[in-house]
Amino acid sequence: MKNVTQQLVRHFTTLNNLNNKEIYRLIEKALQYKNGKNCNKLSERYAINCFFEDSTRTHKSFEMAERKLGMQVMDFQPATSSIQKGESLYDTVMTLQSIGVNLIVIRHNQEDFYKELIGSPNLSSSIINAGDGTNQHPSQSLLDLMTIYEEFGAFKNLKIAVAGDLSHSRVAKSNVQILNRLGAEIYYTGPKEWMESSFENYGTYENMDELVGKVDVMMLLRVQHERHNGEKNGFSKKEYLKQYGLTFEREQMMKEKSIIMHPAPVNRGVEIASELVESRRSRIFTQMENGVYARMAIIDSILN
Repeated sequence: MKNVTQQLVRHFTTLNNLNNKEIYRLIEKALQYKNGKNCNKLSERYAINCFFEDSTRTHKSFEMAERKLGMQVMDFQPATSSIQKGESLYDTVMTLQSIGVNLIVIRHNQEDFYKELIGSPNLSSSIINAGDGTNQHPSQSLLDLMTIYEEFGAFKNLKIAVAGDLSHSRVAKSNVQILNRLGAEIYYTGPKEWMESSFENYGTYENMDELVGKVDVMMLLRVQHERHNGEKNGFSKKEYLKQYGLTFEREQMMKEKSIIMHPAPVNRGVEIASELVESRRSRIFTQMENGVYARMAIIDSILN
């Protein structure tokens, strides 16, 4: 039991390891940072962000969070690292730890990459999962929870739609598990062939036109062309928006206080009409802002 507790304190790999009280505590801490809480200065701590997949929001959000907390942030470029010479991820992490890095944020295309790392008795640095394959994206999930909580003050009985490329979305997999546990009602929409059977454990599928008028949160997902590996999706951009996306006409059917979310990057004119990205309902850029504070809360919690 002691080892499990130490892992929860020292690392952040999935929200599933946290109970509801701990999740609410992280949300409250993030909101405190957003409302001007003084940062716990970590000027003697060193961080490095190892992103083996392309990223703008998550990568730079973590860097901003680290700098706001006063950390020393080191540069890492996978293309010029010893990974290119055949070095394993484990040995790369142990090298970074050996030179004095306290926090290692990793995005990797391998699902559960972190299990070997945090299972090692030799690891003393803290690991944060910034996305593992199509499996989990816990820091994105936390900022999404923060954004919903900031808007509605609760999760219980909220109706939340998750729409789009479900099978390839680590964001969807992280979010539906936690939101269901916190009492929200989950619905899915989009191409049925993009919905894995495991999603049925947390919600139900409905047609977009039937769903759009009854949900409090419309959480859209990017169509991840790079993960389809050349599959013929059968949709042009215009056709996808018409059949499965959030058009202006569908937005007009939404409830008065319902909001639009999207983890970004956004394919304008595909999963959402371009004019809705910055509409009054949209919280897309609020999510990005909240991402810094959510990640500050994560880092603060595991390093302090």
